[in-house]
Amino acid sequence: QVQLVESGGGSVQAGGSLRLSCAASGYTYRSYCMGWFRQAPGKEREGVANIDSDGGPSYADSVKGRFTISRDNANNTLYLQMNSLKPEDSALYYCAAEVGYTGFFVRPRALSGVRLCSGGYNYWGQGTQVTVST
Repeated sequence: QVQLVESGGGSVQAGGSLRLSCAASGYTYRSYCMGWFRQAPGKEREGVANIDSDGGPSYADSVKGRFTISRDNANNTLYLQMNSLKPEDSALYYCAAEVGYTGFFVRPRALSGVRLCSGGYNYWGQGTQVTVST
């Protein structure tokens, strides 16, 4: 019922910027807890940024000051503005949401500093690739 569609990934040189978007549909209420995650080859999926139902953001220490998570409730869209990108930011980026009480809830690993949705996430986007070159 709920669908998350990501866009905005691509290739950029170190120091550059990208803005990821996650368009949500199929849910009545727009102010739900959502987060951004990334997974590099051979590594676990990890949380990098989150925004709670009240609009409060949190970030992993490694991206704090460089990434900004925001939500446009009118357009049902979640954003991740990524500035000063580093090669270690290269990964497949996913958006996820905690919506209601239905389905299988996943609680991914959280990087130090980020506060994830307390109940986990039951809806996920397809992922968008971010590649940062030196």
